[in-house]
Amino acid sequence: MAEKSDLQSRLRQLYFGHSYTARIFRYVLLAFDLITIAYFIVSAIADPDRHHHEVDYAIAAVLALDYVARLIAAGSRWRYMASFTSLADVVVVISLIIPAFFENFAFLRVIRMLRLLRSYHLLKELRDTSKWFRRNEEILQSTVNLFVFIFVITAIVFVLEHDRNENINNYLDALYFTVTTLTTTGFGDITMTDTVGRLLTVLIMIFGVALFLRLVQTIFRPSKVNLPCPDCGLSRHDPDAVHCKHCGRTLNIPTEGTWD
Repeated sequence: MAEKSDLQSRLRQLYFGHSYTARIFRYVLLAFDLITIAYFIVSAIADPDRHHHEVDYAIAAVLALDYVARLIAAGSRWRYMASFTSLADVVVVISLIIPAFFENFAFLRVIRMLRLLRSYHLLKELRDTSKWFRRNEEILQSTVNLFVFIFVITAIVFVLEHDRNENINNYLDALYFTVTTLTTTGFGDITMTDTVGRLLTVLIMIFGVALFLRLVQTIFRPSKVNLPCPDCGLSRHDPDAVHCKHCGRTLNIPTEGTWD
């Protein structure tokens, strides 16, 4: 019992502590998260039907060890196991191991895109350590949301249409169709010819286009400062605002000065 408690204490220090070693450890994990996310995206585009899965098994082993370590370090293990990120990690590990026993079904590529959820963990870590990130958090958060949205929708399009549509032969074709649909460009060289594909296209145009435009707007519009107005409560203002646009109250927005 004492050894188990000592192991839990060490793992908690690594995952939640503020020491130099703990920060380096978490940065290594974040780098691994980024590498696996990039690998899943690139492999789905470049080699969707690969038959050698050694890299998948290696990633699954590391993810499984990380999951067990986080479970031991967690204050409430049941709460951690029930969290969406934890469940997504379990599903991703299973999706990486299944091809050893069964055919590598296409839907596994959608499941592996759940690894993109780890990018939100990256944002949380950067929020605590980077002043530059805190200043640009809204833009970076919207950028992550945009990439997660696009690649998950692309995976769904590929899984549903690669056996039905002769124009969608790989993940890149599905990505091309998704982006042209979301941007309302619609070149017409790839179209949906079946009922499921057309229904999916309708859903992308109704819900996806609105969300896509909203995220793009958030990324490229001027950043705002979060400072609630004492009188009217308006919380978002231009960085150089002197008065509240809603009620005219004089504001005192902290700044770092200007470059000469």
